[in-house]
Amino acid sequence: MEAVATIEGRAIPYGAKNVDTDIIIPAHWLKTITREGLAQGAFESVRAEPSNVFDQPENLGAPILIAGDNFGCGSSREHAAWALLDMGIRAVIAPSFSDIFSSNAFKNGILAVELPQEQVDRLMEVAREHPIGIDLESQMVTTPFQDRFAFAIDPFRKHCLLEGIDEIGMTLARDAAISTYESSRAASLPWLDNPRENSL
Repeated sequence: MEAVATIEGRAIPYGAKNVDTDIIIPAHWLKTITREGLAQGAFESVRAEPSNVFDQPENLGAPILIAGDNFGCGSSREHAAWALLDMGIRAVIAPSFSDIFSSNAFKNGILAVELPQEQVDRLMEVAREHPIGIDLESQMVTTPFQDRFAFAIDPFRKHCLLEGIDEIGMTLARDAAISTYESSRAASLPWLDNPRENSL
């Protein structure tokens, strides 16, 4: 997982509320066996509309998405986080998130930033023409106009995102302890290694 420390650049001022995972990535895109290429199907129904916010030239490759309340509701598909990553999105700012989406985003290295609606509205206004910055270490969202919006984040998630550590990385970091345990277990409980042999 790629580490997240600061994210700066254009933010897509989407703002829609109750955006479910089927809007983020429709079900017919779930047949893929790879995470790559999902950006093509991301927000497919929204992008079918002329002059949609996602396909405006200034927003292509933007690392931040600004959304409305209850973003990522609906099914638990992890493809929603994969599709956002494939678009280049590294952070989503919204007043609230579905718990499952928030968890999937974190596990895939996407920072989910919760801010009050009035602050999200201000960021929507700024994002139409100006970049936005997010500093995970200081837990602050900033604009070129001296706006400074503090956000809360679980300390464990913050540590993992800053270090770029996913669940596999956490397990591998304990490799020495796991090896020591396996060796001592084999010595003290040898019959567990060959249960069939010991049952004869």
